[in-house]
Amino acid sequence: MQWETVIGLEVHVQLATRSKIFSGSSTAFGAEPNTQASIVDLGMPGSLPVLNEEAVAMAVRFGLAIGADISKRAVFERKNYFYPDLPKGYQTTQMEEPTVGAGVIEITLEDGSRKGIRVHHAHLEEDAGKSLHEDFTGMTGIDLNRAGTPLLEIVSEPDMRSAKEASAYLHAIHTLVTYLGISDGNMAEGSMRCDVNVSVRPVGQPEFGTRAEIKNVNSFRFVERAIAHEVERQIDLIEDGGKVVQETRLYDPDADETRSMRTKEEANDYRYFPCPDLLPVILDDDYIERQRATLPELPEAKRNRFTSELGLSEYDAGILASSRIMADYFEQVMNICGDAKLAANWVQGDLSAQLNRNNLDIASSPVSAEQLGGLLVRVKDETINGKAAKQVFQSLWNGEGATADELIEKHGLKQVTDTGALAAMIDDVLAANPTQVEQYCAAEPDKRGKMIGFFVGKAMQASRGTANPQQVNKLLREKLDEKANG
Repeated sequence: MQWETVIGLEVHVQLATRSKIFSGSSTAFGAEPNTQASIVDLGMPGSLPVLNEEAVAMAVRFGLAIGADISKRAVFERKNYFYPDLPKGYQTTQMEEPTVGAGVIEITLEDGSRKGIRVHHAHLEEDAGKSLHEDFTGMTGIDLNRAGTPLLEIVSEPDMRSAKEASAYLHAIHTLVTYLGISDGNMAEGSMRCDVNVSVRPVGQPEFGTRAEIKNVNSFRFVERAIAHEVERQIDLIEDGGKVVQETRLYDPDADETRSMRTKEEANDYRYFPCPDLLPVILDDDYIERQRATLPELPEAKRNRFTSELGLSEYDAGILASSRIMADYFEQVMNICGDAKLAANWVQGDLSAQLNRNNLDIASSPVSAEQLGGLLVRVKDETINGKAAKQVFQSLWNGEGATADELIEKHGLKQVTDTGALAAMIDDVLAANPTQVEQYCAAEPDKRGKMIGFFVGKAMQASRGTANPQQVNKLLREKLDEKANG
C-alpha cells in the first residue's frame, strides 16, 4: 500500500520584547536560575497582570506579513493544567479569539517550485518555566526565569506532505520573524521550537489518519528526523494490524526515536475559561496601519528585487535573501563596489566558506561589509588580481589591517599592468626555459593551448603573483607564436 504523510506544525516563537508579556521582569537569556521571575510571573495571590503592548504589536506585524486577518478584538483565556514549571497552575493564552487569524506562508520546494502553507491562526501566550534534569541526581530542578516570556504560537493547517516541506516551512518562519525583528529565532536558546503533528493515510483517502503530536522539537534537522521516524513507526504499526492512537510523543535525538509521553488531551480537558484579570484587546484600523507602516522589505520582495533589478540568478537571490543580516551585508558590499554579481560571489563564496570553517554567523564576521566592499573595489579596478585578493581577505579576517588598501600597500600586492615591465619579465622566463620553448614551437597549433599554462605559472611566480594574468597570457601567446612561426 502507498502511504501519504500529513503534517501540521505549531511553532512557538519567543518574542524579542525586553520584558515579559504580563510583568516587567527581564527576558534576557542566560541569567542565574530563578532571578527573573516576579510575583506576577508566579501568579502570587493579589498580583495582577498588565499586558505588554509591544508583544501585541509584534503579533500584528507578523500577521500583516503573512496576509492574515487581524482581530479587532482578542481575548485571553486561562489554560488549566498542573506541571512543576507552571506554578500558577494555568497558562494565560488566547484560544477562541486570537490576535492573528488565517494567513499563508510561502515555501520553496526542492525542485524550486513554490507552495503556500495555510496558517490557521497565531495567538499570544506566556511561556512556562524550564525543568532541569541533567544536574540533579534523582531529582528535577525548576528554573522559572522563562515563565511569562511572551510567545507567538503559529498554528498551521495540515498542508505539508513531507519532512522536507515541514523543514522548509520552519525555515520560512525563521526567516520571516528575524526579518521583522520580532524574534532572534535562536533555536539553541529556545527562542523558536515547534510541536509536530504527524499522521499517515493511504494515497487517495480523503479522511486524515489519527495523528500523534511530537512536542518541543528544537532544530531544523531534528524536525526532519522526528517526522521520518514517526512516519515509519505509524506505517509499520498499521501494516502489522495495529492502530495509531492520538497521543503526545517526545523525540529523543540520541536514540533517533519518538516515545510516548501521554494520551492526547482534548481542548476541553484543559478547562479553558476567560481570564478575569485581563480585558479584551481592542485594536482599531489606525493602530493596525501604524504597524503596517513599520514592516521592512520582506524576504520574497527582496528576492524578487535581487533578480529583477540586480540581475542575480534565482539561486543567488534566494541564498542572499534567506537572512536579513546577510541581505543587508550583501547590499552594503554591493553599494561600495558597484557590482552586484562580484559582491554576491564573494559573500556566498569566500566569506561564507570562512564563516562555516569557524562556525560563525555573518553577524559575527571579523570582516565588515565596508572592508569587503573596499577589497572588491580594488579587484574591480584591477589594482590586485584574484590571488592577491584572497590573500588580502585572509589578512583582513586575521585582523592584520583595517583596510584592503593598507594591506595591499604593506605586502606590495599591486598588480603589474605595465606592458613594458611584463614584456621584460616574460622575456626572462622564456630565456630561462629554452627546452619548453622548443617543445611549444614543435607542437601542433591545436596542442599549444595546453602547454602555455607552464609559462603562465612561471611568469606569475616571477612576479610574486602581482602580474595581471590576462595580460601575461596574451603577451606569452604573442611571443611564443612569434618564435614558433619565425
